[in-house]
Amino acid sequence: MKAVLKTITALTICVVATCGAASAQRTRSISEPLPTPAPTTTKTTEAATTPTDAQANQGVTTPRPAPAPATVKAKYEGGIVGFGKSDGTLSFDDANKRLVFRDKKRNQEMFSVPYAVVFAAWADTQSRRSTAGSVIASTVPYGLGLPALFMKNKVRYLTLQYRDPDTRAEGIATFKLASKELLASVLYTFAEKAGLTQRGDAFVRRRDTPTPEASSRIQNPD
Repeated sequence: MKAVLKTITALTICVVATCGAASAQRTRSISEPLPTPAPTTTKTTEAATTPTDAQANQGVTTPRPAPAPATVKAKYEGGIVGFGKSDGTLSFDDANKRLVFRDKKRNQEMFSVPYAVVFAAWADTQSRRSTAGSVIASTVPYGLGLPALFMKNKVRYLTLQYRDPDTRAEGIATFKLASKELLASVLYTFAEKAGLTQRGDAFVRRRDTPTPEASSRIQNPD
């Protein structure tokens, strides 16, 4: 009988101890703070944050140059039969719908190009080496002429392609202007006055565009 009592007592002690341990474990697991989850980062690709070229170019327009002065300095480089190179000025004669070139030395009209005969106009740029640069390049030994390369400068031209109805002659007249900004102003102003339509970097006369009412001859005041 004593042995049975000892066995029951031992079992009771074991059960109590087991329950206490389980209770303590449950208490600790509830009271302890939950572990803070590691922060998650979302990687964004460059394509998602950086606009594409097409998106970046949307709504971007080339600024319109300022209107050209009524008269600008220019050098006639050729293209019209009967007239050689000459320094002078270009003037817009809106009353007679023409572009007038005046010679610098005589300060008088040399010739004029009616707006109506021009069917294409564009800006041309060429890189040329100065006279001093050409001399240096010819005297400095090969491989040592690098400084001469820096003496190149850009030359800006207004180019007018015309057709004279009286002679049925076609030609290209060129005028050297002082700067890129002045060239852009003169080109845009002339195209607007002559009724030309922009196509790429040039201006052309569409067949369905009426020409300005004026004489359609390359005029020589003499």
